[in-house]
Amino acid sequence: MQVMKKEGEWLVARLTAADAAVPIGNLLREGWKLPRKQVHLLFQHKEVLIDGQPVPQHFTGKEGQEIRLHMCKPEPLGMDPVDQPVDVLYEDDHLLIVEKEAGVLLHPTEPHHHLTLDHMVAGHFFRTGQQAKVRHLHRLDQDTSGVVLYAKHPWASAILDEMLRERDIKRTYVAFVHGQLAKDSGKINEPIGKDRNHATRRRVAPNGDAAVTHYTVRQRYRNSTLVECRLETGRTHQIRVHLSHIGHPLLGDVLYGGKRDLISRQALHAEVLRFEHPFGGQSIEVRASLPADLLDLEKRLR
Repeated sequence: MQVMKKEGEWLVARLTAADAAVPIGNLLREGWKLPRKQVHLLFQHKEVLIDGQPVPQHFTGKEGQEIRLHMCKPEPLGMDPVDQPVDVLYEDDHLLIVEKEAGVLLHPTEPHHHLTLDHMVAGHFFRTGQQAKVRHLHRLDQDTSGVVLYAKHPWASAILDEMLRERDIKRTYVAFVHGQLAKDSGKINEPIGKDRNHATRRRVAPNGDAAVTHYTVRQRYRNSTLVECRLETGRTHQIRVHLSHIGHPLLGDVLYGGKRDLISRQALHAEVLRFEHPFGGQSIEVRASLPADLLDLEKRLR
């Protein structure tokens, strides 16, 4: 998609020759991947403008004409903002990427949770005057550190959700695991389901959801290994379950057989997020360096 800019409550772009080849309604639904319900409401409320004038769904534009979509209406944050700084790695009109510290919940799961990453993002929006709902696109476990992606408006959320499903957003993690992996790289293709004997634990199960993890050894130590993991799917605890399944649980991950003699949390970090920007096409690569506790672990292992 061509570059789309935010002007107040409107998203603005210029129609290309390809855009002008189809009716505007088809362009929004099929070309630009807006949800059908959202498209219907935009036209119903006369919130699709070509050169400043409302147009019907069957209208066909011309190359170079300006299109405006009323897509950025003020929204409630969805939760109370907190006055706690958040580490912003990338931000524009459409999305926000931040770094989560280990030990911080991503979102509230109990009524008494009032200091999650979502609350911190709400605080960032509040301080910067952005009236946008807090929408995280994927999750990290409480004790996993690293990059998290947020959408700032419904269209961005819909497109980025689809990109995640289609594996167009590449996520790279690093993990310190027990033992020496036999191969320098490999693929773990094992379905993951709930463990009937434990409320939060997952396990490899024949009737579970498909799950695929690719791994590459980055560094070998005496009794452990630093592994890079790339996800094709995003199952709960996927990396932790898969590496434990092949006999190499994460250091510190007692839930899946790891030991806490060197670190008090699972040694897992979401290092890189890489994708093509849905509103402009430029390549986005955001990297979060190893946090202090994993740097200290690395030094001790060396």
